[in-house]
Amino acid sequence: MNSLTFPALGKYIDLLVDAVCVVDKNGHFLYVSPSAEQIFGYTQAEMMGRQMLELVHPDDRQLTLQTVDRIVAGEPQPHFENRYIRKNGETVHIMWSARWSEVDQCRVAVARDITRRKQAESIQQAVFAIAEASHNTQDLHALFAQIHRIISELLAAENFSVALRDSNSALTSFPYSHEQVVLSFSNDGTEIANQLLAQVLDTNKAQLYNASYERQALQSWLGVPLKSHSGVLGALVLKSFSPEHHYSEKNMELLQFVSTQIAAAVERKQMMARLEHLALYDQLTRLPNRTLFYDRIHSAMARAKRNHGIFSLLYLDMDKFKAVNDNYGHNIGDLLLEQASRRLEHCVRECDTIARFGGDEFVILLENIERPEQSTAVAEKIYAALSLPFALAEHTITILPSIGLAHFPQHGDNEKDLLRHADAEMYRKKNQSSFT
Repeated sequence: MNSLTFPALGKYIDLLVDAVCVVDKNGHFLYVSPSAEQIFGYTQAEMMGRQMLELVHPDDRQLTLQTVDRIVAGEPQPHFENRYIRKNGETVHIMWSARWSEVDQCRVAVARDITRRKQAESIQQAVFAIAEASHNTQDLHALFAQIHRIISELLAAENFSVALRDSNSALTSFPYSHEQVVLSFSNDGTEIANQLLAQVLDTNKAQLYNASYERQALQSWLGVPLKSHSGVLGALVLKSFSPEHHYSEKNMELLQFVSTQIAAAVERKQMMARLEHLALYDQLTRLPNRTLFYDRIHSAMARAKRNHGIFSLLYLDMDKFKAVNDNYGHNIGDLLLEQASRRLEHCVRECDTIARFGGDEFVILLENIERPEQSTAVAEKIYAALSLPFALAEHTITILPSIGLAHFPQHGDNEKDLLRHADAEMYRKKNQSSFT
């Protein structure tokens, strides 16, 4: 090993950007060049004699040991990559060119810091993954779960939330939140976190916070805005409750970069959700329309046939509704339909479907019933609710419904027969009431 202490060679080694490392057969550093401090964060004196494996990232230790065995066996490794933990706790990506010296019984290696390259590759992969997720996920919650996974590949994201701000009401909601269990402290940081989030949303600027003492539960907070061409959609929020991990300016820059792609993905998903809602829901009553109803009844029939179950259809309209429009105007008629829709929702379960078929006609699908009499009770409840007076602007109007019932499979094994039977029953009752 005399060549390593040769004065002229040592002078040139000291000028290298890459670090030269010599490790004995037991894995201890015998020598590191001065540039090692720029890569690992430790001085020469701190690294000399230290066990190399202690500095290797825990997830890469097994792979590193396997590679060491190949090097010692006489297989040089010119492009081996692994990760180390710097003195400040950051992860650094290293590319090694290493070989074994049988004469000196040590490994001689050159370490190159490739962290920036790996981060650029990771960011590029994240951008592609976010774009793919925006097209492939079914809804916003699934998209946020995918984004959480993608961001976790870039930085610590055990505590990750997405905050969205409604453009009309300015209210903030958290459609996605993944939090660790937090111990109770006298100051848990909730107020600080709320203030920081408000600053992100109000100023459209990222915010970084690191606690000044370890007794505080919230140790680090990072939030970046989700910016779109129309304004701030919301924010991405990362939290750390560990004194050993604080977010940095580099972390903030990284999250800001991918947040642009995330905002575009969120905006696209929101637009698709709005279009889907327009296609499947009645705009006046906010109830499912015919298209969504037929999808629901097809699913209900498939389940009923598979499980030998039953379900019911209620077909109803409002008697003399045309007279309301003629006497009071269409605005009052619209108010009546809106209020009637809300009353209907209070008469059924969340699993049931109320659809507006047009005009004053509604169809209700009642699933998960054991006997037809249950549906009769629901029909009576609806009749009573809709028969109560409606307060519409300055008018009070009383209008009675006509309701027809059909049961699957008793009155048909397809939607046409069921609707026809329920419709006929409705008109039969309407005609009966007109003669009484």
